[in-house]
Amino acid sequence: MPDLLVRGATVVDGSGADRRRADVRVTDGTIAEIGHGLTRPATGRTIEADGLVLAPGFIDMHAHSDLRLLVEPAHPSRVTQGVTCEVLGQDGLSYAPVDDTTLAALRRQIVGWNGDPEGFDWNWRNVGQYLDRLDRGVAVNACYLVPHGSVRMLAMGWDNRPPTGAELDRMRALVAQGLAEGAVGMSSGLSYTPGMYADTDELVALCRVVAEHGGYHAPHQRSYGAGALEGYAEMVEIARRSGCPLHLTHATMNFGVNRGRAGELLALLDRALAAGCDLTLDSYPYLPGSTTLAALLPSWATEGGPERTLARLEDPGARERIRIEVEEKGSDGCHGVVTDWTTIQISGVGSERLAGLVGRTVAELGAAQGRSGTDVFLDLLREDRLATGILQHVGHEENVRAIMRHPAHTVGSDGLLVGARPHPRAWGTFPRYLARYSRELGVLTLEETIARMTGRPARRLGLDRRGLIRPGHHADLVLFDPERVQDTATFDRPRLPAAGIEYVYVNGAAVVEQGRTTGALPGRALRRTEQGTRAL
Repeated sequence: MPDLLVRGATVVDGSGADRRRADVRVTDGTIAEIGHGLTRPATGRTIEADGLVLAPGFIDMHAHSDLRLLVEPAHPSRVTQGVTCEVLGQDGLSYAPVDDTTLAALRRQIVGWNGDPEGFDWNWRNVGQYLDRLDRGVAVNACYLVPHGSVRMLAMGWDNRPPTGAELDRMRALVAQGLAEGAVGMSSGLSYTPGMYADTDELVALCRVVAEHGGYHAPHQRSYGAGALEGYAEMVEIARRSGCPLHLTHATMNFGVNRGRAGELLALLDRALAAGCDLTLDSYPYLPGSTTLAALLPSWATEGGPERTLARLEDPGARERIRIEVEEKGSDGCHGVVTDWTTIQISGVGSERLAGLVGRTVAELGAAQGRSGTDVFLDLLREDRLATGILQHVGHEENVRAIMRHPAHTVGSDGLLVGARPHPRAWGTFPRYLARYSRELGVLTLEETIARMTGRPARRLGLDRRGLIRPGHHADLVLFDPERVQDTATFDRPRLPAAGIEYVYVNGAAVVEQGRTTGALPGRALRRTEQGTRAL
């Protein structure tokens, strides 16, 4: 690998320390020297970086690239933001561990997150084999979380009940196996089936296994609407009882019931930290959320898996019961809040004949068709075979800003990469923090922003010699113009690359040069080991 010298950069090293001007030399994929007046390498490249910021590569603590990283390994949505590592296996649902039955069901259930690429080679069944597949060559490094919902499917299907002793033992064994094969922790999706059927005791039992293996728990908790604070309190209680470190993924307080209430959440977290809880969190810098349309269904309606869900959508009695829950009571799938169809916008569909619906709200579709929003919702789920993706316009700016200021905060995009008009956070999260919330609004200093993207998440993941600019660390680096860096992706044009990200290096190899992707695939699976989370 050719040597690299970056001369005269403003180095923001990921620790939170003040910026400083320095030269940085990279040799054999490792940061070899930091100083002033370093001599040009005899061979290799020198970048004159006056006016540019050199930072550690950014770490996406919540990514949904589980398939996209394999289908499009150059991964432009991430490398053009400066991301050099991302964490997969989120929200309790992903594709390892699986057997043939659960894989088929998962491909249906989360097609709105990841698509279902035609002709794709599903040549793995466990976590280790999936990580091996990543090691064939991808643009960025990747960590993986054992998904609790997938584990529960393997042990007991889609039953809405507590596990038997034998079933719980099997779940423990599956989680332990995934961690032994290199996963960094366990995710849970407690507003998605079948994860939402788990009670607190089940999660405590599994988190004890995670803690024994040095991992952490990353829950998508039960509610981000009505009952949000109770849901967060349950996650803290699980951490307390199990001794397992806690990472609150996409930490938000959404819907009208939570406007201006972020301070209550942060007070809860501060009490937990003071009591000794090992706790971090991540968030994205946007107001709308993104998920699948099917996620809004009440939990009983999705019990038994996708085929039984579709059958209920044909049953007039079941449809009326669903209507009452979403319109009058507040479905647990919609966070206990009565669904406002004006906030639900179609972002993608599985069927090409439904493509004209993208960009419109369910309320708009109902008005145009002379039908209720709930009827549109139920019929679209049936016609699109549960594949519809949505945006939910339910966030609050004051909550977003308050949460990102918390000292335990890190950054996660929660970006979905499929659909005609996915959420722009998939292409814009990291430059948006730098541009809007640091440079323009001053919510965070540049040093604080970069620490949230680099050194702090690296500590949570236990990364071996990554996340900081230090001699001996792996050369995961981003060089950007602090005056020009900007998210350009919008809700109308969500797949536009960031401006101002000039160079990105992964393991010492350039994946972005002069603002353009190179197609290089130097990334590797980073596996948890006793010596740290590292490539094998």
